Amino acid sequence: MSAIILPWKKAYRIIFFDDRRIRHVASVSLARTTRGIRPDEFMVRRPGASHPQKTPTKDLIAALRVGDVYLTNNDPDFEEFITSLQIPYSFVKICRICLLEDRVTQLSKEIAIRCGREWICPDCARKELNRELSHLKKLGKRTRAYIEDLLMEHKDLEAVLAIIQPESLDMKKTLFDRVDAHPVTQTEKLEELPLPRAFVDAVSITSLMPAQQLAVEAGLLYGKHLLVVAATASGKTFIGEMAGLKNLLEGRGRLLFLVPLVALANQKYERFTETYKDLASVSISTGVSRLNLPETRSVARRDSRSDIIIGTYEGFDNVLRRGKELTNVGTVVIDEVQMLEDPERGHRLDGMIARLKHVAPKTQFIYLSATIGAPHLLAKKLGANLVTYAERPVSLDRHLLFVERDAKIPTIKRLIFEEFGKTSSKGFKGQTIVFTNARSRCHQIADAIGPRAAPYHAGLTAQERREIESKFEKGKLAAVITTAALAAGVDFPASQVIFDALAMGIEWLTVQEFHQMNGRAGRPDFHDAGRVVILAEPGGSYSRESKATEEEVALSLLKGTMEEVAPVYGMEESSEEYAANAIVARGIEKDLEAMNERMVGTLEPALPEMQKHGLVHRKGRVIELSPLGRVMAEHFIGIERLMRIRSLVREVEDPLMILADLECRTDEDEKKGR
Repeated sequence: MSAIILPWKKAYRIIFFDDRRIRHVASVSLARTTRGIRPDEFMVRRPGASHPQKTPTKDLIAALRVGDVYLTNNDPDFEEFITSLQIPYSFVKICRICLLEDRVTQLSKEIAIRCGREWICPDCARKELNRELSHLKKLGKRTRAYIEDLLMEHKDLEAVLAIIQPESLDMKKTLFDRVDAHPVTQTEKLEELPLPRAFVDAVSITSLMPAQQLAVEAGLLYGKHLLVVAATASGKTFIGEMAGLKNLLEGRGRLLFLVPLVALANQKYERFTETYKDLASVSISTGVSRLNLPETRSVARRDSRSDIIIGTYEGFDNVLRRGKELTNVGTVVIDEVQMLEDPERGHRLDGMIARLKHVAPKTQFIYLSATIGAPHLLAKKLGANLVTYAERPVSLDRHLLFVERDAKIPTIKRLIFEEFGKTSSKGFKGQTIVFTNARSRCHQIADAIGPRAAPYHAGLTAQERREIESKFEKGKLAAVITTAALAAGVDFPASQVIFDALAMGIEWLTVQEFHQMNGRAGRPDFHDAGRVVILAEPGGSYSRESKATEEEVALSLLKGTMEEVAPVYGMEESSEEYAANAIVARGIEKDLEAMNERMVGTLEPALPEMQKHGLVHRKGRVIELSPLGRVMAEHFIGIERLMRIRSLVREVEDPLMILADLECRTDEDEKKGR
């Protein structure tokens, strides 16, 4: 039998064991004699005995001579005792919890797991972990497996438990992964490039950022079409500006800069107007509100003849859909081109690009995105050279916490003010964007946090949104609480992003949407680092139809890869784009077919269905839209919705009832994922 010696009170406890099973337990005290240190009293509790029995000390010496002897720590007295008897020994760490269960488990550096101030074995650590997780009854098997993997990876039970105990939150222990900042690389100065002197003098930039350098090397300043995929805050907008202003000032045509959101268009318009006021006229094209309210009375210039036009996709596409001519365009910049994957608007962006290529065939197209799956395939479909730059200008830490719903808001509040209390080396306070799934939840969280937070979503007036944007920019707000409105690129300089929910409405985020939102954290001109915190509710869901739970979705998003941009459009989307393309083609069938084939997504054959309902007529090689067919194109309506409207107009007299019916059907379609 082997023996393990443990200091115990003023004596020593001796565990005799073989094959990891404890055979009996003894205690011994030592005393100094004329012969050196020797056993004084030896007590042994044998199997089945209720009390230990005094045993001759010679039995102890005999037992130590025949088996391996292990000490759990340095002890001069015991070491002197066994050395004087020429008994060999070694040191070992053992699992205390195993001892309580009559097992002996030796711990090596490879398997020992820290538990507070002591080390235990993996089996006992798993049991302790499962005991701590027992209150999270809805935790999925995949999530439990992930937490166990974390335990084996970090070898620290308390660090792993930190992800499910926000009340004792230590962000050093909740880190999922880290994206390091790129090293400083040598790039060219603007004055060394073939750019107009007036442009170089107008901008405040002196040297290129790495992504901009790669774009220049890919032919940006020589008319090449580019798809630029680079992290947020890597300077993508300026790539479009360089090409657009060079083409404009050298006489090759105007610049169209198109974005997905009105708020983003307003931001770009204000900055372009300020920067290029002495070089070019700038206007905005975002559509015109039918409501005559103070916040909808834009003071922005709206002139289709301007040198630079900042527009939303639909705002500018409306010009094409009404058959207006577009002349003298030298550059088209499509910002946030990953919107091609958007189930509601992707087909419209896709169609608009095809229509622009038809009416402006000699124009240089620049596509910008932070998040695209299989970008080389999309670049090929768009006929563009690919520029990718995966490095971030500042590092990004991503944290994962499993938090019950009631604990989310207190945790969010703590994280927001912890971040707001920091000041970067650039002199800016830490600010937070909180993403959630509903407008009502935005207000609930903002109210709980107090006056330093504000809800921000599409339900606010334009004036309210501008006021929030201004306060955030000036550092007066610690946080904005938003739905998807910010994900597509509205420029809030936040250092931290928190996910209160991993859904938008009742639909789980896609990997691409998630990465786009991640990218909002950390701006090189403001912050030293970015931080993303995911608060996943164990067992949480936002739809009865989804079997996935929020903590499982969190792992899928963190570990997931983005898919290829290859949308397939249904009849509703296909018919809408067919009608819009027909207007731009002016009925010429070969031009219409060319636009349809130029689209990234796959269209259903809409012509037969539209002919069936009298929306289009063929005259030889000419395709003519009926007045109702033109309504489809100009009002962004597909054939199914158009037929429903026509039916309602015949059956219902009250216009409000017609609108109510259409809105209800839209809501039902959204819930069903259509």
